[in-house]
Amino acid sequence: MIKILANDGIDPIGKKLLEEAGFEVDTNTIPQDELPVKLQAYDGITVRSATKVRKALIDACPNLKMIGRGGVGVDNIDVDYAKEKGIPVYNTPASSSNSVAELVFGHLFTGARFLQDSNRKMPVDGATKFNDLKKSYAKGSELRGKTLGILGFGRIGKAVAKIALGVGMDVLAFDVYDFDTELELELGGGNVVKASVKKATQEEIIAQSDFVTLHTPFIEKPILDAETFAKMKKGAGVINCSRGGLIDELALVEALNSGQIAFAGLDVFDNEPTPRAEILNHPKISLTPHIGASTNEAQERIGVELATLIIDHFKSLELA
Repeated sequence: MIKILANDGIDPIGKKLLEEAGFEVDTNTIPQDELPVKLQAYDGITVRSATKVRKALIDACPNLKMIGRGGVGVDNIDVDYAKEKGIPVYNTPASSSNSVAELVFGHLFTGARFLQDSNRKMPVDGATKFNDLKKSYAKGSELRGKTLGILGFGRIGKAVAKIALGVGMDVLAFDVYDFDTELELELGGGNVVKASVKKATQEEIIAQSDFVTLHTPFIEKPILDAETFAKMKKGAGVINCSRGGLIDELALVEALNSGQIAFAGLDVFDNEPTPRAEILNHPKISLTPHIGASTNEAQERIGVELATLIIDHFKSLELA
């Protein structure tokens, strides 16, 4: 029997599909330092963002026939090395796009109307300083008519753009790969309309956007740092629901304190799971604990897609 270790878990529907196909699925998490020994008892492993599958682990487990990633990014897997060793790496890029896009807008709406701060202060001061708080939060802004800059225009970037266009925003988009600017928006009742984004350079997005959201793979150097914050519109907002490290967090705090940046929405951080206190306690930052893909719907889609990929992979080995 083929044994799969779902070390960071898998949706029950995905687990059921695998078991019905004759696989044994273990969802008990094995600590990272114990994997080199214990993973040798399995034919495949699935992970999310917690478990790392690096070169040393791959070398220690020659029995591995596949690696699965429940989600989009594969930064925690040495993909090229795995492929060199003949081990394919599968991920599920389409399943969580809508969930991440909706969280981006959760942060956008929150920052534009100061919800992150009012939700902290209302329980403390709401009964005695209601009118003072009302004045403090009376200068919010609408998203309609504003420009959203999207750095990284893959599946998630496109999903974000569709919501932005539906809200009535103008969208500037940048990606290292070419892309179609026309998108189909699904409206209620099954109606579909077409709308377009505008291609822009990274520099144009930095200079012209009212809000900037990041949707790129991890890179070594932050995309948004002190230099780029200085070039943004005064009072702009920034969102990162992509990867920790894409924003220079200390530079962000300085830009927020000076008023150059009005607010930030962060779902990912430099040093998870222990983000900086300056970030956690800042009144202008809306915070979530890396939950972009963590909706019931997304997890079910991820589980089904991952299970299907695993089943198809081992079927192909049987036929080879």
